Amino acid sequence: MKDLAYLNKFFYKYRWRLIPGIIFVIISNIFGVLPAKVIQIAFDLVNENISVYRLFNGFDRQELVYQVFGYSLLLFGFTVLLLALLRGIFLFFMRQTIILMSRHIEYDLKNEIYQHYQELSMSFFRRNNTGDLMNRVTEDVSRVRMYAGPAIMYTINTVVLFILVIAAMISVNLKLAIYSLLPLPILAFTIYFVHNIINQRSEKIQERLSKLSGFVQETFSGIRVIKAYVRENDIKDKFAAESNAYKKDSLALVQVQATFYPVMLLLVGLSTIATVYFGGIEVMNGTITSGNIAEFIVYVNQLTFPVTSLGWVTSLIQRAAASQKRINEFLSTEPEIQYTNHDKFELEGNVEFKNVSFTYPDTGLKALSNISFEVKTGEFLAIIGRTGSGKSTLANLLMRMYDVTAGEILIDGQPINRINLNDFRTQVGFVPQEVFLFSDTIANNIAFGESSKTDLKKIERAAKDAAVYHNIKEFDEGFETMIGERGITLSGGQKQRVSIARALIKNPGLLIFDDCLSAIDTRTEEEILNNLGKNLSGKTSIIIAHRVSTIKNADKILVLENGEIIEEGTHNSLLKANGVYKDLYEKQLLEEQETAV
Repeated sequence: MKDLAYLNKFFYKYRWRLIPGIIFVIISNIFGVLPAKVIQIAFDLVNENISVYRLFNGFDRQELVYQVFGYSLLLFGFTVLLLALLRGIFLFFMRQTIILMSRHIEYDLKNEIYQHYQELSMSFFRRNNTGDLMNRVTEDVSRVRMYAGPAIMYTINTVVLFILVIAAMISVNLKLAIYSLLPLPILAFTIYFVHNIINQRSEKIQERLSKLSGFVQETFSGIRVIKAYVRENDIKDKFAAESNAYKKDSLALVQVQATFYPVMLLLVGLSTIATVYFGGIEVMNGTITSGNIAEFIVYVNQLTFPVTSLGWVTSLIQRAAASQKRINEFLSTEPEIQYTNHDKFELEGNVEFKNVSFTYPDTGLKALSNISFEVKTGEFLAIIGRTGSGKSTLANLLMRMYDVTAGEILIDGQPINRINLNDFRTQVGFVPQEVFLFSDTIANNIAFGESSKTDLKKIERAAKDAAVYHNIKEFDEGFETMIGERGITLSGGQKQRVSIARALIKNPGLLIFDDCLSAIDTRTEEEILNNLGKNLSGKTSIIIAHRVSTIKNADKILVLENGEIIEEGTHNSLLKANGVYKDLYEKQLLEEQETAV
């Protein structure tokens, strides 16, 4: 239960729902126990009146005794019905308070987890797959809600009913109460024994479900690759294997529960037998009446559902504990990227790297080594290099997706880890190498860079600057065209240009292009760069590219190799140096000539 203790703050928050719910539970159970006493009185009345009725056999008063007897039974019947009705009303109030409280807790917990996800660093999302993240905020939270609602409600109900029933039994006859409740210690031992088995198997089921969800999510995300390589049958077999593993673990839990419930019913049945047998002995001894036996049988039957539900409630609690443990693991994860300075930050655009080195924490791969350079406000910096040279890592460090391993990054003379990170990112236009578009309209995808309430004219202006306006207008719905998941309805070049428009719409003080022009033809690329020159005059631009044609007009060019700057200068000075840059330029020039031929 230590993992579920995390929910105590929610119980305190919604205490004015929980406390009335407990009161309604107590009142409903009082009305549930009272009918047993009414039945006892009615049963004894029947015995007495039958004797009186026979005594007046042949006399006129026999009819009067019969009428009184009938009216009395009718009164008792209506009394039982009234008590049942009152109990039902308070049961309704009980559910309206406790179950509604659990829904509020579910809402709060989901929002807390989702908010925490957004605060966590990029390395966290590299370590965990999407399916597992989704499962913890959906399936795990749903199981926790079952604890916060039904499990708590039935637990309180069971405890209150046990106290009331046992108190009523003892008040009638202590000896008979002991005999009737004798199987309960065996029940407690059984629950304790089954407890660990249910807990272990519940955790295993949750792990299997996360793997299954992750597998399905990844499969649908890569459906084009699967179809292109005709691997549908292989994927189907893998899914069947994952499903079969989940089924086996689920059946293992069901087997425990299937054995548990009959044992519960057997013990309740033994209580009934003990009640009748030892109650009969007490009746013969004259210590109780036959009506008391009927009363005890009602009490025992009233305990039947709570006792049999103990297994179900135990299962709910254990599965909720397993789920909450998984949730707590993520909630206890601290974001690696933190900042304490919340002062307003106005970006001017000066960027400086001082002896920066970086090693990825998950893989131990050293991506950058002793990088130093400076970009002054309004300058156009270009970074070029072969695949794996560290270009994208440099962009991620500049956006502070990761913190440097050594050295420091200065923004307008201030260390990047000491400035208001939200303000900084708000003033930066970042176009990542891996373009991601949401399943929404093109207009909303572009407006995402600034605000969902962005004016359409501003959206169109950004689309024109990104050289994608005419492509969008060719669609039947224009800017209201829905983009499929991850932008599947657009071509690679169109996706890149929409992503560029999303960065441009915010009129950033610093623009970072992480090799986002790779799927765009040279002519369109020139149009985009010309537009950038007009709109970002006086603002800092950093473009990472693999084509020399993209960066030849840059104020400064850095050539990266194995995480180090091996050349630095302008286009013309680097050509004169006869180094790696010139080699790249000549090879690309040759490839363009061969393509033209």
